[in-house]
Amino acid sequence: MAKTTQQRSEKSAAKALAAGEEELRHKVRPGTRAMLADLMQWHGINVISEAIQLMIINLHAMGPEGSGHALKVPRHEIEITENVARNLYQQGARRAAALDISEQA
Repeated sequence: MAKTTQQRSEKSAAKALAAGEEELRHKVRPGTRAMLADLMQWHGINVISEAIQLMIINLHAMGPEGSGHALKVPRHEIEITENVARNLYQQGARRAAALDISEQA
C-alpha cells in the first residue's frame, strides 16, 4: 500500500531530526538573488541550497585569512569633486557673512 503525503512528510521530518538538520531562512533583495543566479549558472548548480552549502564549505576550507576577502562587507566610497567642494565652500562663506552682518546689527 502506498504511503500518504502525511506519512511521507513525517518520515522526512524524522530523518532530518535524526541527522541534526536545521533549516536556515534568509530574505534577499532582487540584486542579491540575481548574483546568486549568476553564480549557479556559471557553475551548473540548479538547487539554491546546494549552492549555499558549497559556498559555506569552500569558504570555511579557505580558513580565516582566505575567506576574509569574500566576507568583507562592500562599502561605498564618497568622493567629492572639486566643483562640489567649491560650491559648498562658497555657500558656507555666504552664510557666514550673512550671520556676521546679522550679529553686527
